[in-house]
Formats: sequence, structure tokens, C-alpha cells
Amino acid sequence: MKMNVPNFLTLLRVFMVPVFVVFMLADILGEADRYVAGALFIAASLTDTLDGYLARKNNQITVFGKFMDPLADKLLVCAAMICLVELGQLPGWIVIIIVSREFIISGFRLIAAERGVVIAASYWGKFKTVSQMVMVILLVFDFGGVFDILEQIFIYLALALTLISLADYIYKNIGILKEVH
Repeated sequence: MKMNVPNFLTLLRVFMVPVFVVFMLADILGEADRYVAGALFIAASLTDTLDGYLARKNNQITVFGKFMDPLADKLLVCAAMICLVELGQLPGWIVIIIVSREFIISGFRLIAAERGVVIAASYWGKFKTVSQMVMVILLVFDFGGVFDILEQIFIYLALALTLISLADYIYKNIGILKEVH
């Protein structure tokens, strides 16, 4: 694999996940842990936008990037949501639905890849990812007050967009399953 900047940013995001988890769940710096975790999550989220932009701009789209970029996003967001369940800030049933969607879409992509078809991210999938990232940021910082309402709005918005994007992927790609035995 040739290492280019977009692929480096994707790997950086993957390596940021365990550091984020440590600051979310361990008591290292006291109250500052949440701020460090939040800053790490925001930085990792921004690398997602930056690596995609750079890959397209510089014509550096690679097979590695196509595979690892969405995986890095899933690792980051799912790890964050699991931490938030552990901390009692996010209902487990919502995380189960969101993670299940990711497994279903990954399964579709594996079957498609076996047939030489690449399933690109849809706009619904992108909206879903952004809503989940905003939800996580709000919950990690947990400012209280009016932000409690925003947290609830983004929890259910992320859930709704997760289900809409799942339905969209299935509708657009159901033909992939027709020949599966």
C-alpha cells in the first residue's frame, strides 16, 4: 500500500479511537478527561472530511481508502456510543440499532465487492454520519441546560437517519442479494 496523506489521516483516525476511549472511561485528568475526549473526537471527525476532500482533489483514491475510511468512521462513532452507554448517557437499544445497521451495510458491501461492485456512500449515509457525530459531541461535552434538548433531538435524529439510510441502501442495492444462495 502506498501511503498518501488521505490514507495517513484515515489510519490516524483509527489510532485515535483507543485514546479517545481511555479519556472517556478512565479517570486520568479528572473533569478535563471529557474535554480531551471531546477534542479528540472532533479532531478525528474532521480528519474524515479532510481525507475525503484530499483524496478526491489530488486523485489519491485508493482501494485501501475506500475500505478503511468507512471502517474508521464506524470504529470512531461506535466506540463513542458504547462509551456513552457505559456512562448512562445513551440508551443501549439505540446503539444496538445503529450498530446493526452498520453490520447490515457492511454485509451488503462485502457481497457487492465479491461481484466487483462498489457501493458508494449515499447522501443519507453522509447525513447519518454527521448527525451521529454531532450527537456524540453534544453528549461528550454534556453542557446541560438547553443543550439537553439538543442532545435529545440529535439522538433521535441520528436514529431516524440511521433507519432511513438503511432503507435507502437496501432499496438501491437489493439486486445484490438476488443471486445469493
